[in-house]
Amino acid sequence: MSAARCRHLRQRVRTRILTLLAAVLTFALAGCEQHSTFAQTRPPPDATMIAHGEYLAKAGDCAACHDAANHAPFAGGMPVNSPFGPIYASNITPDPVHGIGRYTLQQFADALRLGLSPRHGHLYPAMPYPSFASLNDADVTALYQYFEYGVKPVPNAVPPTRLPFPFNQRWVLGMWRIAFSRHERFTPQAGRSALWNRGAYLVQGLGHCGACHTPRGPGYNELGYDEQSPAYLTGGINDHWFAPNLTGDPASGLGRWTAADIAAFLRDGHNAHSLAFGAMAPVIGESTRYMTDSDLDAIAVYLKSLRPRRPSGKYTDNPDVRAATARTLATGLPERPGAGVYLAFCARCHGADGRGQPGKASALAGSALALSRDPTSALRIVIEGSESPGVSDQKMPGFRGRLTDAEIAQVISFVRGAWGNGAAPVSTAEVTRLRDAIHR
Repeated sequence: MSAARCRHLRQRVRTRILTLLAAVLTFALAGCEQHSTFAQTRPPPDATMIAHGEYLAKAGDCAACHDAANHAPFAGGMPVNSPFGPIYASNITPDPVHGIGRYTLQQFADALRLGLSPRHGHLYPAMPYPSFASLNDADVTALYQYFEYGVKPVPNAVPPTRLPFPFNQRWVLGMWRIAFSRHERFTPQAGRSALWNRGAYLVQGLGHCGACHTPRGPGYNELGYDEQSPAYLTGGINDHWFAPNLTGDPASGLGRWTAADIAAFLRDGHNAHSLAFGAMAPVIGESTRYMTDSDLDAIAVYLKSLRPRRPSGKYTDNPDVRAATARTLATGLPERPGAGVYLAFCARCHGADGRGQPGKASALAGSALALSRDPTSALRIVIEGSESPGVSDQKMPGFRGRLTDAEIAQVISFVRGAWGNGAAPVSTAEVTRLRDAIHR
């Protein structure tokens, strides 16, 4: 048999196997997912729904991934970094060639909630469809109305996503969805208040908070999508940032925050406990600051209901302990080498007492950032600096060229053990690994 004939037969076998797997996959999905029947045509524009869809798009922070490099709204093309390579965000303007202008409402709903695109097939879960699966039909319809009729079409051709094998095999994502994705709509819990249920709906679904704040498993899957999971919102790594614990842990979580503190942080980018930094700053600047007070209150009520999980560190709020740290800074005790670095580079803004300046410099005494089990975000802020675009005009400078890896490790270790903070020190090797990773 000729080589060409062999190749032809192998291709036919491969095609039949993939077809069979796709059929089995479709059958399996049909049995485990909720489906809604939407119009297979484009419904006429509805001004009320368009306005509501615009609000939902901001609440869902769609612009964070889908705005183009030239800031054209929702025109796509920017890479979403993943451990497997860059995934390019789609053009979701109503352009009929490069965007979603020809999508029916049903196709839009399937892309949003199932990760199924008429153009690309299975979508990578960089698109948080496991969270969006919980959205109700009314909100899906409003989002469709906004993106089809309230957004300017932009003919921007997005670069194709080309991940290495085996991650370039999109049909495998169907199996991933069966194994790991959410398959049901949000159902209000009886016995819970309307405010709690609204907050749960926003956090679990449209806000997709778990996409960053929930740790991931070996399949890069979120380890839970609601409070029933012990890992839900306990902190996770995303693009070399550690998104902190949002449960009631009094040290590294929200245990010492009030509901009003949470709402203020989401609205203003700061409160008495913290100032927005890193990847969270644009979330507030482009999304949560536009949400209604009632929705922010609902989110706060829901988050405050989460019992402490995966606790990290401890904090003793004691003036004598803070005073002892201040004395250490004054004397520069040799057993606390990071004290000198802190005094030289940090104390002017964050204070010898570690209490910072409200709205200008974060408090470090009792800071969840300082007490987190993973010091990645604290280290990255010292290396690169931080600012809060659209939220605050304050900017922390980076020290990548002024401090050695050893000095950064020393000052972060000092902060994690000062003013009543009780968290493990960090090593020079951790700083070196992070510095190398973010500057490749």
